[in-house]
Amino acid sequence: MATIDFWYSIGSTYSYLTVMRLPDLAKRNGVTFRWRPFNVRHVMTEQNNIPFKDKPQKTAYMWRDVERRAETYGLHPALPAPYPLAGLVLANQVAVLGAEEGWVEDYTRATYRRWFEAGLPAGEDPNLTESLAEIGQDPARVLETARSSRIADKLAQDTTVAMALGVFGSPTMAVGDEIFWGDDRVDDAIAWARKSAGG
Repeated sequence: MATIDFWYSIGSTYSYLTVMRLPDLAKRNGVTFRWRPFNVRHVMTEQNNIPFKDKPQKTAYMWRDVERRAETYGLHPALPAPYPLAGLVLANQVAVLGAEEGWVEDYTRATYRRWFEAGLPAGEDPNLTESLAEIGQDPARVLETARSSRIADKLAQDTTVAMALGVFGSPTMAVGDEIFWGDDRVDDAIAWARKSAGG
């Protein structure tokens, strides 16, 4: 089965569109997505690429664009969602731990749902506690471990790996060294992965 690395950062607005539909896409197309959280804020700061800061027209367009695309996917966000996220780093440290323990997909979808559909910012309470409890995780244990230097270092290391691959934004799909940036490139990534796998 073809495998696609799904590089994403909780804090990216367009990633909501991908996160909420990825399981169905995987099942329908016979591919596997490996969820790879990273710190997109660090990447953008390093590259002097802060897309919406002090750009009200671009920000307004982004929210309308997300709304239009969400409608085509049958999603119903309440926009604009709180943005940017103060808790971006912690939200992604939790995701890194989830990737280690096997619950990253459920956590990411739960936290994006609360962020985009209930207006509760990811990376802080009540979103964190409610999302973790919903997926059967102990919030106190998870948050203590996620705040550890080991997990913080792992997020930094994974972010370095993403940058070395050429990832500059979220969401990015990678098939080997081939990268596809943006929610509108998911189908292209799937086609490339299936072709590469001989499917």
